[in-house]
Amino acid sequence: MSGFGDMGNLLKQAQEMQRQLDGVRNDLRGRTVEGLAAGGSVRIEITADRHEVRAVRLGPGTPGDPRALEEVLTAALRDALKRAGEVEREAIGRITGGMNLPGLL
Repeated sequence: MSGFGDMGNLLKQAQEMQRQLDGVRNDLRGRTVEGLAAGGSVRIEITADRHEVRAVRLGPGTPGDPRALEEVLTAALRDALKRAGEVEREAIGRITGGMNLPGLL
């Protein structure tokens, strides 16, 4: 009969983890991250959960050449996506104890 008790505990743990993941999803839904390039003169802000671009900001020092501008915009977007991934991994790591469990979000 101890097998059923173990299954019950496992189910409770899975339900608790699901509740915590729902909380992480809600937290990420309200967060944005910013990617930088060209010494911070190019900034791209994206949502932490869906990686949607919210804003592109070009400041002093932004390249005027179209090719150079394309490169720094791409670099800023890559930086923003990297940061969003880090925010997600950190949030999930708090629930999983650092174990990498792909597909949780």
